[in-house]
Amino acid sequence: MEKDVATLLSRHAEALALFTDRVHAVRTDQWDDPTPCTEWSVRDLVNHLTAEQLWVPDLVTDGADIGEVGDAYDGDVLGSRPRAGWDAASRAARRAFAEPGALEQTVRLSYGETPAVAYCAQMVADAVVHSWDLSRAIGAPERLPEVLVSFALDEVTPYAAELAKSGLFAPPIEPPPGDSHQTRLLALLGRRA
Repeated sequence: MEKDVATLLSRHAEALALFTDRVHAVRTDQWDDPTPCTEWSVRDLVNHLTAEQLWVPDLVTDGADIGEVGDAYDGDVLGSRPRAGWDAASRAARRAFAEPGALEQTVRLSYGETPAVAYCAQMVADAVVHSWDLSRAIGAPERLPEVLVSFALDEVTPYAAELAKSGLFAPPIEPPPGDSHQTRLLALLGRRA
């Protein structure tokens, strides 16, 4: 279990670093540009992932549930310095998951009690996929590290159909035959590479 926790924490740190790299590559004139997430601009996408990170200390460190946190992270959490907002939130999330024993807990999410390791793995997959979204939106390199893509593909595959049913994700599309792990991951989440 210790090795699995160490690997998970490494993947989490790498996924946050990847998204951080993309956030810092956003030019001043790109914050309002569209993304592959049709409802979101670049700023909306970064705001979404920042808000997701802000939840982690509350849920993991403090043991709060969704109802207790309420609407604390609704709306704009980036303020006038979006990069700094992302940096602070991602550092706090990373610290929360890395606390001794943090990944041995259960967290209370919107769909019920969940092992913290599963929550962390979901957060890794989310950061990986949104790194591609942000890359495409700002014209950054879209090829993602294979270790992160493989992790995200393994994580998302068992519940991808349920994600589409939630209405929060596009339905899966058929990937080109014999294509890469990255293309399969993106297709599973309704994105065309």
